[in-house]
Amino acid sequence: MPTERRQFTLFMRLLHWTMAAMVLTMLCIGVAMVASLAHYHVLVSIHRPLGIAILVLVVVRFVNRQLSPLPPFPDTMSPAERRVAWASELLMYSLMFVLPLVGWGMLSAARYPIVLYGPLHLPPILPQNIVLYWVLRKAHTILAYLFILTFLAHFGAILFHTLIVRDGILRRMVPWKVRATAQTLLREPGSRDFVGRVVAR
Repeated sequence: MPTERRQFTLFMRLLHWTMAAMVLTMLCIGVAMVASLAHYHVLVSIHRPLGIAILVLVVVRFVNRQLSPLPPFPDTMSPAERRVAWASELLMYSLMFVLPLVGWGMLSAARYPIVLYGPLHLPPILPQNIVLYWVLRKAHTILAYLFILTFLAHFGAILFHTLIVRDGILRRMVPWKVRATAQTLLREPGSRDFVGRVVAR
C-alpha cells in the first residue's frame, strides 16, 4: 500500500509562499494608502498590477489544488477543527479572487485607467457609474478588512499548532522537502502502530 503524502506538492508550496509574500505586500500597501497620502500614487501604481497578479495566481492555485493529492490533517485535529480549517481556506481563496475583481470593477465604474505596466492597460469590465463606484469602493474596503481578519486567524491557528500542539502541521507546507521521522512512519498505513489504532477504533 502506498504511504500517505506528508507534504503538498513542490509547485503548490512555491505558489503558497509566493502568494503569501504578495498578499503581505498588498496588505502593507493598503494600510499605507489609508494612513498617508504622501506616496499615494506610487502605492496605487503597485497595488493595481499586484492585485491582478494575485487574481491570476489564485485561479492557477485553486485549479492545481483540485488536481493534486493533498496531505491529510494531523491526527490531533478533530473533525470539527478540520471543517473549520477547510471553511477558512475556502474563504481565503474566495476573498483573494473576489477582492481584485471588485477593485477592477470599482476602477472601471469610475473610468480610472487600470495600468499594469507602461502602456499595458486592462479594459473596463463595468459601465461608468459613480454610484456603482462608491458601492464597490465600500465593498472593497469591507472585504479587505474581512480578509485581514481571516489571514490573522489562519496565521494564529498555524502558530498554535506549531508552538503549542506541536503536531507538525507546518511541515505540510514548508518550501523544503521534509523527511519522515520514526513517529511519522509509525502513523502511516501499513505500519503496526497504524493498524493497531485502526483496529482499536
